[in-house]
Amino acid sequence: MLTDEQKAFYQENGYVLVPGLLTPAEAACYRQETHDLAARLAARRNIDATWGSAKDLTHGKQTQLLHCHDVQFQSAAFARLIVDERVTGVAADIIGPNVQLHHTKMFIKPPEKGSPFPMHQDAPYFPHDRHSMIAVIIHFDDAPVEKGCVRVVPGSYKRGMLEHIGEGGWHLPPEEYPVEDAVPCPAKAGDALFFSYLTIHGSGLNASQEARTTLLIQMRDP
Repeated sequence: MLTDEQKAFYQENGYVLVPGLLTPAEAACYRQETHDLAARLAARRNIDATWGSAKDLTHGKQTQLLHCHDVQFQSAAFARLIVDERVTGVAADIIGPNVQLHHTKMFIKPPEKGSPFPMHQDAPYFPHDRHSMIAVIIHFDDAPVEKGCVRVVPGSYKRGMLEHIGEGGWHLPPEEYPVEDAVPCPAKAGDALFFSYLTIHGSGLNASQEARTTLLIQMRDP
């Protein structure tokens, strides 16, 4: 559950970092589960979800982003996590008690070449009349700035849905919304970042020696 201070921060900024949502031991187990799942999937098909526009952010450098959609259908561990009261309780504090799952995404940014994400809102992908959708990114390992942590534009959700460009991925014009100008949200393993689907966000290149491993859960009040 959120404290009154955290609720006020979210209302002002459109995001809030909840430290220690998972214990370090839990985060480590989910990290291993994520990497094991990625290995199984990659043996059968290409799971690189790098946006074409990512090359513009890395000056043409080849990068990689391992991805799986709706991981709850691939792993019982993730099926349990998405209904964990620590997750749904915070979501209910933000959007009310009628919390419905929309989808999940697993992401691994490999060491030294983890793809960046241009700045964007999630709203254009699945607009809702009442803008009642939020996301949470749960970190399974530490995500400092050099790992390409999530970056946000505080208060940007109050602008409503903005016009995006579709070339190389649905995102905002990078010359107007450079990733490096956004506020970084470094996190520890087990921390969770909740944000509105209208909050402008993105992330940088993972230039570190370690992978960055996360799970995104998108929820709504239908």
